[in-house]
Amino acid sequence: VLLVESGGGSVQTGGSLRLSCAASGYTVSSRCMGWFRQAPGKEREGVATTDSGGAATYPDSVKGRFTISKDNAKNTLYLQMNSLKPEDTAMYYCAAAPTTGRYFGPYCLQRIERGAAWGQGTQVTVSS
Repeated sequence: VLLVESGGGSVQTGGSLRLSCAASGYTVSSRCMGWFRQAPGKEREGVATTDSGGAATYPDSVKGRFTISKDNAKNTLYLQMNSLKPEDTAMYYCAAAPTTGRYFGPYCLQRIERGAAWGQGTQVTVSS
């Protein structure tokens, strides 16, 4: 499994970015996948997951601003980020749960955190 993120960059507060995660050796359709971030000195946190049924889950910190989606034809996962804030500054990673099962609701995030394939990350910096 190879996951390659792109689309990070530097924006001002209120700006938007769309992150992409191109998958190889893994079919994104009907799979539990997610976006995570880690800022210096902080723990990694999940910012969006899409479960095996396509249902999306977000923490309160990004709800209403971030949208996770897939393009099955391109075998790519996306994260649209709007109304960005300085506290969104972090390295962003995409993750894919194993193909040995299907994971729904909160079990999608739990399964990824127990073990998943990870991309190399893309940096997002939001300045005030």
